[in-house]
Amino acid sequence: MAKKISSLRNMVFSLFVITLAASAALGYIYELTKTPIAEMNLKKKLQAIKDVVPDFNNNPSADMYKIPTYDGTDSLECYPAKKDKELVGTAIKTYTKNGFGGLVWLMVGFKADGTINDISILEQNETPGLGTKMTTPEFKNQFNGKNPEQYKLSVKKDGGDVDAITAATISSRAFCDAVKRAYESYKNKGGNK
Repeated sequence: MAKKISSLRNMVFSLFVITLAASAALGYIYELTKTPIAEMNLKKKLQAIKDVVPDFNNNPSADMYKIPTYDGTDSLECYPAKKDKELVGTAIKTYTKNGFGGLVWLMVGFKADGTINDISILEQNETPGLGTKMTTPEFKNQFNGKNPEQYKLSVKKDGGDVDAITAATISSRAFCDAVKRAYESYKNKGGNK
């Protein structure tokens, strides 16, 4: 049996076959996992809506509408929660780009009068043990029951009413920024749908 001589053509062909096999495998795995991942994300979003607004009996996801952000640069998803066709609250999917670890996504629930009912953290990449403390009740629950018309949505260090997380002021500011984005946008455009 003759030994194959290594040539540029043989190496390129081998590399092409390996790359083709790897990309086919990745494409197959992506198609296999795409639907379960989408279902999991939808389930997470629906749970966040339930967690942040008062009891409701409609389907907020079916009634979703978008409002422009108060600065006009983007839009936010609003999920109206109704009890017997009467608006009891609205969940707003909001974000900030100012997190220490990048984007922070929140679901902020407002009662019909504009008071914050509750907040759920959808996604964050903050520093473990520091910025991730934004997910703890000790931090996020300080917003509950507060009306942003009277409650300044910034940390005390910046003249606001929010107690910052120790050693994680950037994460605290980012959280406040996302909540403020939701409130200002809701107040300016979407509060009466």
